[in-house]
Amino acid sequence: MLICPLLSIAQTKNNLPQQFAVIAEAAKGKVGVSVQVLETGQRMGYNSIRQFPMQSVYKFPIAMAVLQQVDQGKLQLQQPVKVLPSDYIPRPGHSPLRDEHPAGNVDVTVAELLRYNVAESDGSACDVLLRLIGGTKAADRYVHSLGIKDMSIALTEKVQVPNEPMQYQNWCTPDAMNALFKKFYTGHVLSDSSFHFLLDLLVNSGPGARRLKAQLPAGTVVAHKTGTSGTENGLTRATNDAGIITLPNGQHMVISVFIRDSYADQQTREKTIADIAKAAWDHFVP
Repeated sequence: MLICPLLSIAQTKNNLPQQFAVIAEAAKGKVGVSVQVLETGQRMGYNSIRQFPMQSVYKFPIAMAVLQQVDQGKLQLQQPVKVLPSDYIPRPGHSPLRDEHPAGNVDVTVAELLRYNVAESDGSACDVLLRLIGGTKAADRYVHSLGIKDMSIALTEKVQVPNEPMQYQNWCTPDAMNALFKKFYTGHVLSDSSFHFLLDLLVNSGPGARRLKAQLPAGTVVAHKTGTSGTENGLTRATNDAGIITLPNGQHMVISVFIRDSYADQQTREKTIADIAKAAWDHFVP
């Protein structure tokens, strides 16, 4: 009499993609998930090879491309950059840099631009960084040079923000974003100083408190980057969170959760991401 319940619990725990599918129904859209434990190679996915718009998650690979040029000596972290009024993205695009210096013509270091870009998800800072490294094509080439093929960095924030349907041109698969985070964390593609600088920005990123880390134990280290589109006529084209979660045993779970073309409200979309992260946590944490 006791065996059946135990088997049922084991089957549920082992069928993580099925759990993802059930959780995803609440989003009223398309959900993609990729999960991998770096130290063991264990992988799970759900719609993990489908294309999803990245929105601001693409600021992570852009930051990597900038730091590669820092490592090559083409840029310096303390190098001042003149931010012009023409660099600012239009409202309602998110840009603390624009809001703090509305007149523009302010000098901001590369390091501070990276902080705005990653930790505050600033669209204007992102575009200034793209300008410094040679545009979206340079960032796209860098990502592809790392062997990450299912990812496209095509548009600046200035183009993307006022043209919602165009955001699909900045896309990736959940598996590809996971592969990039794995390359970043284990592939030694950046110098130690650049790696730790970016990792700190990801860990201290402000947005996304209700997403990947919302249901994880207090104090869990989550290095992540969110992405969110606007909502038009009830349609939200992108609600995303991707990153690296440190497990209690010291191992690391890379997870990317993307929601596209959703008609659910923001609370539901964010809870969907949180529920998926918690299901993955429960699966891999004894």
